[in-house]
Amino acid sequence: MSSAADRPLAAGAPAPASVIVIGTGLIGTSVALALRPQGVTVWLADSDPAAARLAADIGAGTVLPGDVPAGPPPGGPADVAVLAVPPQAVAPALARAQAAGLARWYTDVASVKTLPVRQARAAGCDMASFVPGHPLSGRERSGPAAARADLFLGRPWVICPDPPVPAAGLAAIGALARTCGAEPAEVSAAGHDRWVALVSHAPHVLSAAMAARLADASDGTLSLAGQGLRDVTRIAAGDTGLWTQILAANAAPVADVLAAVAADLAAVAEALADTAQATGASPGTGPGTGAGGGPDLKVLAALLEQGGAGVARIPGKRGAPARAEAAVQVVIPDRPGELARLFQAAGEAGVNIEDIGIEHSPGLPVGVAELTVHPEAVGRLTEALAANGWPVRR
Repeated sequence: MSSAADRPLAAGAPAPASVIVIGTGLIGTSVALALRPQGVTVWLADSDPAAARLAADIGAGTVLPGDVPAGPPPGGPADVAVLAVPPQAVAPALARAQAAGLARWYTDVASVKTLPVRQARAAGCDMASFVPGHPLSGRERSGPAAARADLFLGRPWVICPDPPVPAAGLAAIGALARTCGAEPAEVSAAGHDRWVALVSHAPHVLSAAMAARLADASDGTLSLAGQGLRDVTRIAAGDTGLWTQILAANAAPVADVLAAVAADLAAVAEALADTAQATGASPGTGPGTGAGGGPDLKVLAALLEQGGAGVARIPGKRGAPARAEAAVQVVIPDRPGELARLFQAAGEAGVNIEDIGIEHSPGLPVGVAELTVHPEAVGRLTEALAANGWPVRR
């Protein structure tokens, strides 16, 4: 299968002049917030009037009455109507919006594409004006208060045209994505669903499964939690109802990925159990001191090696090939202004910080900031930080 980058959408259409956002949750409100600074007139609608008012209060646009208004906004139909609703709600929302003549083009942002397209066709929707889409960006939080204008900056925005969408429709939704700061790419609906099962949906289930193991853990155990556990479980805090619907709508591709991961985990668990038995440690107490990496651990080593190779394939910033990176760890006091000082010192040394993670020390007024930089910048950054009084470890 070709990658999304193999099918980029050529620029052409101008930014939309007006957009209706139906559904003012995290994604819908973020779309609106991204469009407003670009001079786009944005109208808001939601089945929950309080959510629409909150989105308007934070500057996302002007509220139109009702879930889907009875007719176009003042000035006539919008250029684009964005259906920012869960997968099962896309087809009904599209049918109502088209019946009201809200816009020239319609798109959605659901994270599953095959199901909404099939349901929209079955509902008799006008498929010639519907261009399904999915911006691949989000947060573990939900609701309009969690929205961000920069949520889509540099992120892929997949567009999945279902024939007979004309070229003008593709161009219009591509322009919408670019106006939000995203990089549009054309992918089939079936291809999209297979991809997101691997890069989004199955990871959410795995994160939830690991987080579920913590439910009965003692407070003392959890006080030892480090950044690795936080990284693995962060997305498990997503909205349960929404994720249940997303996973059910993409059930087969997600099940395939989870079955493959489960097989890997089962093989590793069996190898570790055999090693524990051979070295005199019972399962659940650790592998003992004499394991020594025997034949039973080859399956573990192979999975760890494959994992490292897989991580290395994840693209870097803006979809470019991943570059070699190095980490510099800095102990910083937990007080206002320390991160600003840290960034200023790095900037004065001419070092660009590619990424940052912060791990707090339980019970202590300090934390460890891990700064990711290019390897050639490690020396300059280390010297600059040490000169400013921070303990540094490479």
